[in-house]
Amino acid sequence: MPYTIALVEDDETLRSNYAQALLRDGYQVTTYSSRPEASAAFAHALPDLAILDIMLQDEMEGGFELCRELRSLSPSLPIIFLTARNSDLDRVSGLRLGAWDYLTKDTTTLDFLPVRISSLFKMLATIRGATEGNGETIIRHGFLRIEEERKQVSWKDVLISLTLTEFWIISDLARRPGHVKSHDQLMNAANVIVTNNAIAAHVRRIREKFRESDPSFNAIRAEYGMGYRWIEA
Repeated sequence: MPYTIALVEDDETLRSNYAQALLRDGYQVTTYSSRPEASAAFAHALPDLAILDIMLQDEMEGGFELCRELRSLSPSLPIIFLTARNSDLDRVSGLRLGAWDYLTKDTTTLDFLPVRISSLFKMLATIRGATEGNGETIIRHGFLRIEEERKQVSWKDVLISLTLTEFWIISDLARRPGHVKSHDQLMNAANVIVTNNAIAAHVRRIREKFRESDPSFNAIRAEYGMGYRWIEA
């Protein structure tokens, strides 16, 4: 499965040129022209890497704010700033916010950008390989794979697009297969305060999303009057 890259750039021409350069290198690319547009998308699913401009439309530091949002969603998501702002203060600010790299538009060519991203992905693969070997961030049960830091869930090697609330619910269920999780426990795991019916609606939607890729999915069992449990596939 190719890596997915999110590109947040308000200049239409630059956005198109960068996207085409990355597509030619085999990446899947989604583009956004504003921080609110990108924020809404990231709340539902995270990319494998995000490229952010700093000045986004009328927000002089929209990219910095978006970086903060992404870091709250995932501490390890690779983030690159690609911007016209080349002061040392901006560079330090970007790196302190957790960006992996800070590139300026005046020195970053369309040939260089894919090469730089490729090297970052190779570095990331090495880090994740070591992490997975220690069993620290990967949850595996049968066909299920949960990458906790990246907030990503896969079933039979197919990425399932979940909201953050849905992600925390599935993670809590899968952490101890066979154990019943009450509505209150799932609510606490998802860090939300909602009714039992709302939790049931979240679980129903999770099932629907899994069944979009695998109609035979049946790993979440409802236990009447108690809650839900994850059944090993």
